[in-house]
Parts: sequence; structure tokens; C-alpha cells
Amino acid sequence: MKNVIVVTSSPRKNGNSEILAQKFAEGAKSAGNQANIIAVCNIDLKFCTGCLYCNTHSKCVLNDGMNTLYENFQNADVLVFATPIYYYSVCGQLKTLLDRLNPLFVRKNKFKDVYLLATAADDDDSAMDGAIKDIQGWVSCFDGVTLKGVIRGIGVTDKGEINNTTYPQQAYEMGKNI
Repeated sequence: MKNVIVVTSSPRKNGNSEILAQKFAEGAKSAGNQANIIAVCNIDLKFCTGCLYCNTHSKCVLNDGMNTLYENFQNADVLVFATPIYYYSVCGQLKTLLDRLNPLFVRKNKFKDVYLLATAADDDDSAMDGAIKDIQGWVSCFDGVTLKGVIRGIGVTDKGEINNTTYPQQAYEMGKNI
């Protein structure tokens, strides 16, 4: 059994990227894994100040919702990041969370596999390239960690529109096969 953390970063409840996150988690659970969804919009999340306190203390100096989550991330086998694409990159909420995961850098983390579930109104696959580069940059900071899979949910604008595509099934299957 794998411990999976699925992060949904959309500020839009039940938006397209959140639907993919839920489907990935359902697939992971159907295969006997534990999957927990963390919604960034439900975290009292402050911006990183760049003080680097976390490099010597393995936690953040900011007193918000993050310090209680670091151990969960550290002990996960698989991390999944779901994001809407804004201006050809991950949304600001996810970027802020990634910055705030800096305390993981000095820890012995269990996770080795990372997945990206991205949605965009643009109907060109290249709309995801910036987001993939963002996640790959984060992944590259951790030895032995790999970006194992990406879903490029393109051509979806309206809330829930992704349900009229094959992307939710792809997310379910990806989760099932981790």
C-alpha cells in the first residue's frame, strides 16, 4: 500500500483540475492505496519570506497551516499536484505551496514519484510546458525523485467541462497504476 498525497491548488471549488485530483485519488484508493487530498484553498498559507530558517530547523518560521503538513508530505510515497494553468504556468496558489515546501529539502523524504495534473482553456499541448518545467524544477531539488506522469487537460474552460472529456478517466487510471 502506498501513501499518496494529492494537492489540488485551484481556487475554484469543483473546478476542472480539482476533478482530476479527485479521480486520481479514487483510482489510487481502488488499487488499495491510501490517498489524501489537500486543498491549498483550505490552508492558511502565507508567502515564503526567503529567510531560510527552515534550512536549519526543518520547519517554517511562519505560523500558518504549513508546519502541520510537512510530516505528511515527508512520509508520502507519491505526491500529486493538480493545477489550473494561468498564463502558461502553474497557478500562484501552487507556486506558493511549492515554495513553502522548502523545509522538505533538509529532511529524509519517502516520496520518489511525483505526478502533475494540469488543465487549461488553451487547446494546444504546449500550454502545459511552463507548468511541467515548474514542477520538474521542484522535483530536481530532491535526489531520486522523478516526475512520473503528466496529464495535459487542454481545451477546458468552464467549471466541470472536463467531465465531457477522457481526462478524468485518464487520471483515474494513472492513480490506479501508481
